[in-house]
Amino acid sequence: MLKIMICDDDASETEKLKSIIQQHLELNALDVDIYQTDSGESLVRKYSDEKFQFDIIFLDIEMKTLNGVETAKKIRNVNKDIIIIFVTGYSEYVYEGYDVHAFNYILKPYKKEKIIRILDESLSEIKALENNFLLLDLPNKGLYKIKCSDIIYFKSDRRKVIAVTSDKQYSYYEKLSNLEKKLFKSFVRIHQRYLVNIAFIDFITTNEVSINGNLLPISRQRHNEVMIKFAQYLLE
Repeated sequence: MLKIMICDDDASETEKLKSIIQQHLELNALDVDIYQTDSGESLVRKYSDEKFQFDIIFLDIEMKTLNGVETAKKIRNVNKDIIIIFVTGYSEYVYEGYDVHAFNYILKPYKKEKIIRILDESLSEIKALENNFLLLDLPNKGLYKIKCSDIIYFKSDRRKVIAVTSDKQYSYYEKLSNLEKKLFKSFVRIHQRYLVNIAFIDFITTNEVSINGNLLPISRQRHNEVMIKFAQYLLE
């Protein structure tokens, strides 16, 4: 399910944009949830909730209190990859998007052809990025998309696994063996309970692996395989 947010304090412009997006995606048989908000502050609050992980944000630049550029900066602090498309009635604001790596911009009044073109380009970009993300089915929170390169390691905990990043841990129902098959290129199984991101390995001893400053056990039967994959990574 594609999730799109429109953040604009002009209700009539929001409805026009929403209608064009909805019609185009329905014609292409794509499921979409379109959310609306009328302020940058509201968008930042929503985005801090894991339930609201949008794929595309259409963001008005000229808004009261927190403008679109400042809002985008706050979003970028949380997510470097989300597609942000600025909408504005003034062409002189367009260049401000470079500071926050805006995907594109749309000038008001809206032209349907340009919206559709940029929307299709956005969908192509999302498909290209999908292989670099993992969907976690978090209990009571729903699906959460996380960048694989942000995950330091997975730890098996009975029927659940815990995905560990530099600042958070995500616990959900999954088998470590399934993750090992999905992520075999960039992760390696070091122990019955641990699957680690090779990029975060500091060093390997006989009994332990130092990964991002954490010492984790390595099983004897997996030691050679781990050493080989780590050496291959260093040579790439």
